Amino acid sequence: MTDPKILTSANGAPVADDNNSISAGPRGPLTFDNWRLMEKLAHFNRERIPERVVHARGTGAYGTFKLSKDLGDLTIADFLQGEGKETEVFVRFSTVGGGQDSSDYARDPRGFAVKFYTGEGNFDLVGNNTPVFFLRDPSKFPDFIHSQKKNPRTNVPDPAAVFEYWANHPQALHQATILMSDRGIPASYRHMHGFGSHTLSFWNADGTRVWVKWHLKTDQGIKNLRGEETAGLPPFGAQADLVDAIERGDYPSWTVKIQVMTEEEAKTYRYNPFDLTKVWSHADFPLIEIGKLTLNRNVDNYFAETEQSAFSPSNLVPGIGASPDKMLQARLLAYPDAHRYRVGVNHQQLPVNAPKCPVHHYQRDGAMAGMNVCPVTGRAANQDSGVNFFPNDRDDAAKPKPSVMEPPMPLEEEAWVGFHESRDEDNFTQAGDLYRLMSDDQKDQLAANIAGGLVHASASAQARMLNQYSAADPDYAARVKAAMAALV
Repeated sequence: MTDPKILTSANGAPVADDNNSISAGPRGPLTFDNWRLMEKLAHFNRERIPERVVHARGTGAYGTFKLSKDLGDLTIADFLQGEGKETEVFVRFSTVGGGQDSSDYARDPRGFAVKFYTGEGNFDLVGNNTPVFFLRDPSKFPDFIHSQKKNPRTNVPDPAAVFEYWANHPQALHQATILMSDRGIPASYRHMHGFGSHTLSFWNADGTRVWVKWHLKTDQGIKNLRGEETAGLPPFGAQADLVDAIERGDYPSWTVKIQVMTEEEAKTYRYNPFDLTKVWSHADFPLIEIGKLTLNRNVDNYFAETEQSAFSPSNLVPGIGASPDKMLQARLLAYPDAHRYRVGVNHQQLPVNAPKCPVHHYQRDGAMAGMNVCPVTGRAANQDSGVNFFPNDRDDAAKPKPSVMEPPMPLEEEAWVGFHESRDEDNFTQAGDLYRLMSDDQKDQLAANIAGGLVHASASAQARMLNQYSAADPDYAARVKAAMAALV
């Protein structure tokens, strides 16, 4: 018979009584030597960390990515070499605009973030369930999120602010059309696509770069909900659906595909290929299937794993790089900065964020340093007594690896530093193309969903939005106008 587990305090000391506090007699006041009570209450007060400003409500799971096509001709990334190679992943799904108190069934984009634990570091594919976004310039991101969140005075959703922002930013029309369509409320995280959204780059051993977009196509099929179908659904329904599916062995999967564009094609393409408000034509750049992503294990502790997981587009690996996408460039700074504030400077030492490969660097100390042990070297993540500066004269110290140097990033000829408006101000063609792909029922849903919020906007915002819909397709504007009239 094994000895029973002994309840201890945080310092490991056995606890004699965890049901009663020390007091001066049965009915007397508590005494100041209630160290066990003080420890419990003090830790309880600190159990929460700041919620994410965006993507606050989410759920995650572990799985694998299995490569079905060797990409050695395109990239030196080790996890994309060798057909059949498997890489462990952690995926976090989320709503975007709402807080932890929001519903899984809000009309909102869904975050779709994948952490690949590769042999040469973690690669994070930080995307959404849509291939585009509302913005092309990051200076507008705080304004956009403020307009989509609760009114600062009433603390309730404000559809007038939503449409006032969109009326002033026609570049949002493509994404807003997706959001207000039947795809605005996925039935579950399992029944939606994922997209890297941003343009990334691959480069191979010869130093040749290509531009790449990632697509993850659900193998469960697309399922969405009409707004009225969400009434009465539990706010945590999508999270429960994912957890339950994995628990019963119904492992969700996605077929992973990429689009590839050469640097020369990018120079002459009919619009800016790095504009996050636009998609690449599948006719011009066909989807290439490269593998399968499958989720097969739930987390053991939601807070330790899902809540403290930290994804960043700056988590790149040799063979994969960024692009001149302005939104991506800003996220390279903003995302890791948010994690350092929210979780801590050593957030990448937490097990869910820690690489599965050896880690050697000269960063030291900070809050919670040494939280994790390197699974390969067995050394504490704070690097023990190793040298903490470079260059140094130690034979066994970590040194750079010149062979993984990224080729130089091409820039525009005769480029000048300054504030530049986009030269690709066609905000309407792709939104119109999307609208014309919809069935009549989908068009009616779109118009009704828009009208329900647009009627609360100012007359000026309404007029400008109708002009945008008309520029995309005259029928688009006509249906929205008719749906608004029916609500008056």
